[in-house]
Amino acid sequence: MKLTTLKTSVLSTIIVTSIVFSAGIAAAQTGTKASYIGAGISAGITNGGRDNDAAVFGGNVQGRYAIPEQPVSIRGAVLFGGDATAIVPTVTYDVPIAKQSNMYVGAGYSFVTDENRNSQLGNRNAAVITLGAESEVHKNVVVYGDAKWAIDAYESGPADAVSIQAGVGYRF
Repeated sequence: MKLTTLKTSVLSTIIVTSIVFSAGIAAAQTGTKASYIGAGISAGITNGGRDNDAAVFGGNVQGRYAIPEQPVSIRGAVLFGGDATAIVPTVTYDVPIAKQSNMYVGAGYSFVTDENRNSQLGNRNAAVITLGAESEVHKNVVVYGDAKWAIDAYESGPADAVSIQAGVGYRF
């Protein structure tokens, strides 16, 4: 069995298990349906092990469009600060965890603006899985944080990239 297949199987199991176990909690919570745009910090915490594969610290601009009456959102992120920028559209499943707060899990794709140049999510285009949380902390103010896992994200080998983001958004 390939290592990538094993990683995908393990991650899928974790995601499905967390959604199933949180369903009882989610039924009693209101969550948030806030659509927002925000900005914050972003840190790539992995490297591909070769030149131009170092971990990168920078910023992010992220947004969420909550689909009315559905537990699904469309999200986008721009991670910048390295030699290249990663543009990451995703679709997420949102799980209410508390008043005005959600956890989310989803999938998307990372488009690196200058392939073979370093970004927070590796140095080539790759499939991405994301896991995060968001909360409305004040009228029109949302805080968010997530981790993005780009699979096979380095040009020089089969390494994956992981990036962590946090920020503050304006609800619209």
